[in-house]
Amino acid sequence: MRHTLPIAPQFYVTAPQPCPYLPGRMERKLFTALQGEGAQRLNDGLSKQGFRRSQNVLYRPSCADCAACLSARINVAEFTASKGQRRTLRRNAALKRRATSPWATEEQYSLFRRYLESRHATGGMADMDTFEFAAMVEETPIRTRVVEYTEAETGALTAVCLTDILDDGVSMVYSFYDPDRSSESLGTYVILDHVAIARENGLPYVYLGYWVPGSPKMGYKAAFSGLEVYVGNRWQKMRDPEEFRAQAHPLVNDPISEQVANISLPDGRPLRARSV
Repeated sequence: MRHTLPIAPQFYVTAPQPCPYLPGRMERKLFTALQGEGAQRLNDGLSKQGFRRSQNVLYRPSCADCAACLSARINVAEFTASKGQRRTLRRNAALKRRATSPWATEEQYSLFRRYLESRHATGGMADMDTFEFAAMVEETPIRTRVVEYTEAETGALTAVCLTDILDDGVSMVYSFYDPDRSSESLGTYVILDHVAIARENGLPYVYLGYWVPGSPKMGYKAAFSGLEVYVGNRWQKMRDPEEFRAQAHPLVNDPISEQVANISLPDGRPLRARSV
């Protein structure tokens, strides 16, 4: 009988490019491939260390002079809806949720295009065609669902969220909604409903992606109680957003080799700096 040793994932760093969140900054990402039989365990393990999934890749910001992008998650047990969030729940109470396998549809893509053209016309996804959209939704080696929200009376598709199922929560990979209904706070509603999904399934966290102090695009995430951010290789409670503005200072970032050395694999093994 032949035994093979498990191969540690290899990590790479992208070339610097303009930061989409903070003007005048350059961003780099640390990333690794998500593939093989251990893909689910690797995604579960690295999500707990601030990584995010994009199709078959796990990535985390690894900028040379800034550490402002902080992975954020809601601790479901400590979450209490604010007065405004309760209004949002009531306002959208007629929406029906439907979770399906990760399969892209023309109706989803049509809503996605309208959302981008209204909200992110100059963003990195602005030129995404139907095939690229299908790849974003369908190319996943782990447990993923497409959560659709439709009008109860008409069945019209109103919002969509691509959602990963982790061993300790749900991760909101990407969401979009009807831009003509901005007054209904659909983005907030989808997050609130994912808190409900986590509760229904006994999962403790809702992973929201990155929160960036000082970025207007990301400010809404700080409005959720029970928020935690990944700083200094551990999750910390968000009490005052102003406490984390110092993360944009160039001296707070560890060298990339140290960042890799501090990553733990699902079996508890640390990585060596030569993996970069």
